[in-house]
Amino acid sequence: VTTTMQFTAIAVLSVVASASAFVSPSSSQSAASALHMSGVDRNPNFAKLAGGYLFPEIGRRRTAYLEENPEMADRLISLGIGDTTQPIPEHILGGLVQGASKLGSKEGYSGYGAEQGMGDLREKIASTLYKDLISPDEVFVSDGAKCDIMRIQQMFGKDVVSAVQDPSYPVYVDTSVMMGQTGEQNEETQQYENIVYMPCTAENGFFPDYASLPRADVVYICSPNNPTGAAATKEQLENLIVLCKERGSIIIFDAAYAPFIRTEGVPKSIFECEGARDVAIEVNSFSKYAGFTGVRLGWTVIPSSLTFKDGTPVRQDFNRVMSTAFNGASNIVQNGGLACLDPEGMAEIDTLIDYYLENAKILKDTMESMGYDVYGGTDAPYVFVKLPESMGSSWDAFSTILEKTQVVTIPGAGFGPGGEGYLRLSAFAPRDSVLEACERLKKELA
Repeated sequence: VTTTMQFTAIAVLSVVASASAFVSPSSSQSAASALHMSGVDRNPNFAKLAGGYLFPEIGRRRTAYLEENPEMADRLISLGIGDTTQPIPEHILGGLVQGASKLGSKEGYSGYGAEQGMGDLREKIASTLYKDLISPDEVFVSDGAKCDIMRIQQMFGKDVVSAVQDPSYPVYVDTSVMMGQTGEQNEETQQYENIVYMPCTAENGFFPDYASLPRADVVYICSPNNPTGAAATKEQLENLIVLCKERGSIIIFDAAYAPFIRTEGVPKSIFECEGARDVAIEVNSFSKYAGFTGVRLGWTVIPSSLTFKDGTPVRQDFNRVMSTAFNGASNIVQNGGLACLDPEGMAEIDTLIDYYLENAKILKDTMESMGYDVYGGTDAPYVFVKLPESMGSSWDAFSTILEKTQVVTIPGAGFGPGGEGYLRLSAFAPRDSVLEACERLKKELA
């Protein structure tokens, strides 16, 4: 009987296999998908996310344009995603090379390191970048600020209410949705339930009036801001700190663009402001400092005095996230970070930042000469351009500019409903590309 059953099963499988040779590939793929469908329910929070994440969507549209217009490939210039383009400078690169070389010797080899980062690097971040306003044990070294924002969300969990600047870096909203903190997105307003959207407009200097809005547990502030380019003043931040103390809110201060600040008295860190240690967490990254967008190295600062409602140190729980779900930043990359903070490395960073700030000035001057209202571009690598109504929506403007000039930009609506009517230009392109883009924009849009 067993032999007969085996023969029958083999025969049936043979017939199925033979039949599959006569069905179309799409039918075969559909059958395969149906056969391999799991019994696991999808996380419903991911179903709430509206479309794709902004920057891959820009890439998708760029690719689609080139597929339809392959002859334009050599003309394409990106003023879109904020990816650095200049090579890593010599001294900083030497730190990365040394870090890799050490792994090739018994004396220099190292395996797993501390999840919080190398002690030397934590000390150097605290002393060089923060002038000892923080202590080394309050620094958590990581693979980037974006990753740390999600880790912070994991620490807070699903039951907090977040407040975000509108417009703002989309990671704050998207990670809140993923964590289950929000309801559905309102199709009319393009806002999620249970998120406090803090309007940032030209009229309020692109800094929110949190006092006029409902309380949130967690308040996300980015300065210099992405996408508006606005850098918060010390007075603005200190007023926010006082209010957050009164309301029991925690500020997440994203300082990824701090090195672009050149205006005297504008804080590069929220910890330059009185009272910040009791209410703020700061995230930062070497991505824009030293061209580490692909190298990946960042850090988060959580003061020892910051606690949850029950008195538990926030740092304690974040340390648990880091030690459970992270094995530490690459030891090679951390050697590069040490080189960044040498005097030679800091000088190289200043040179890089000056290069990109000059690009920002060129973009800003160009758009202003064409009669546009322009914001940012002074203490930030982003230029935020007010669009005339004749250009339609910001996505319409994105498409028009791409088709007419082959210049990739970012529509303001991609940063939230408050960004509608604006376009963000990035200063991270090579200088010759920036100059060429400006000539094309003047020709087609003036």
